[in-house]
Amino acid sequence: MAHSEDHIALAAEYALGTLDADERAQVETMMAVDTEFTAIVHAWEHRLGVLNQMVGSIEPRPIVWENIKAAIGHSTEQQAPLVLPEAPPPPQPAPPPAEEPVVAEAPPVAAAPSVAVDNSNVVQLTGRVRRLRSVASIATALAAALVAMLAVQVYRPELLPEALRPKPRIQTVEVKTPAPSPVPSAQYVALLQRDAGSPAFILTVDAATKNFTVRKVGADAEPGKSFELWLISDRLPQPRSLGVIGGSDFTARPVLADFDAGTINAATYAVTVEQAGGSPSGRPTSAPIYTGKLIETVPAAR
Repeated sequence: MAHSEDHIALAAEYALGTLDADERAQVETMMAVDTEFTAIVHAWEHRLGVLNQMVGSIEPRPIVWENIKAAIGHSTEQQAPLVLPEAPPPPQPAPPPAEEPVVAEAPPVAAAPSVAVDNSNVVQLTGRVRRLRSVASIATALAAALVAMLAVQVYRPELLPEALRPKPRIQTVEVKTPAPSPVPSAQYVALLQRDAGSPAFILTVDAATKNFTVRKVGADAEPGKSFELWLISDRLPQPRSLGVIGGSDFTARPVLADFDAGTINAATYAVTVEQAGGSPSGRPTSAPIYTGKLIETVPAAR
């Protein structure tokens, strides 16, 4: 249901505690049957509760209670005893009246009709004015409390209760540092050729990653045959296969990671012709036809 300004003012005065006993009983009866009016009362209690949070409790000095007790006892002692009034003496009989001349009575004068005055509108208007003034006073108090709270939050937040203090603002700034530029690693190249002729393959090795790339330059495998790359070193008991060289122009593999840098740099790299797919035994089945050793083409950064 829609509530008038009187209802709203009544709810505000109930929350503020300025109603008399009859008016509080009226408000509590309305709250028992009207949930919307109950919500209005609770809303005012929530708004006015801020005033209680801003004012701390103050314990009166002991002398105050002593003075109150003394004043109450003093007023009790000074109270006059109750005295009942004395009964009046019985009336004496009046003497018989003397004979008086008869006077004709005047006709009764009709009394003017009394006019009933209805003061209900005046009472209602007075109550409405009082409630409107109460609402204005409450609104002014709320505005003043909010202004005071904002001022205290800005200038003296330590005076507020913990629940009303402003939360500290933490701003996280992420600083991105540029990634360091990669340090160039040493590069090695071997020309795999036969009898100082034109190279058939060019082998490139990266010292940092130990990856190698074989580029086919002037060699073509016979049908049903495959070229296989080998690493030959006096540190190893036998040649180690580095895999079959593919049919494309470039073949890249990371198989040199199993060897140390000294073995990789000093070894001889050889290519043999094997059956399709490479040697089945893991050993060369024919003599190398192309060989070469690594030379450093790009030195490592110091």
